[in-house]
Amino acid sequence: MKILVDADACPGKDIIENIARKNNVPVIMYCDLNHVLNSDYSTVEYVDSGFQSVDMALVNKTESGDIVVSQDYGVAAMALGKNAYAISPKGYIYDNDNIDKLLFERHISSKVRRAGGRTFNPKKRTKEDDYRLGKNLLKLIIACL
Repeated sequence: MKILVDADACPGKDIIENIARKNNVPVIMYCDLNHVLNSDYSTVEYVDSGFQSVDMALVNKTESGDIVVSQDYGVAAMALGKNAYAISPKGYIYDNDNIDKLLFERHISSKVRRAGGRTFNPKKRTKEDDYRLGKNLLKLIIACL
């Protein structure tokens, strides 16, 4: 088991690393060449910048039993398809019961935006999000062991 992080725009990297370190789980953070990440624990994998290049590199390295951290529902769906676990940076666990609904909502929002409509921006990160991420990531690690 390893934790793979879509790290281009992932808040909570410190929380992920701290929990992984305490449980001796390797972490691989994926980002494109336009970002700079430094970590004393995680392995940082850089990929070419391009449309969904980070997403595809991360999914290609995902194996059954891994934990994927991403706010992208498509990445989460592909991870679930590989019998991996998926969690958002806000600590929400993606599973086969909720991923179809999330993908459908993303599709509808995209259609609204293409038609000139407006959709809501994501809410600001809160301390509750940090707590949920820590609690649920630990829950997934325990489930994998």
